[in-house]
Amino acid sequence: MKFQPDSAAGVNLVTRHEPGRLWVGATRYTHSVLVPWEGEVLPWPAATPEALTETHFEQIAALRPDVVLIASSSRASD
Repeated sequence: MKFQPDSAAGVNLVTRHEPGRLWVGATRYTHSVLVPWEGEVLPWPAATPEALTETHFEQIAALRPDVVLIASSSRASD
């Protein structure tokens, strides 16, 4: 999937998503990240849904997001 966003200087825009890869602007990530609406994209140690703990959700809450999207796989499980 490829996104065609409007221009928004200083804002983190997800510009592309493929299995195992996420682009924020022109930067490609192949590991778990937190993407705040502005500022630095942060590494996130939760690599699988089973690894999520209360601490991971506290990291999300500290960013005070309006919306949270968690993508964990390129396909639905059985």
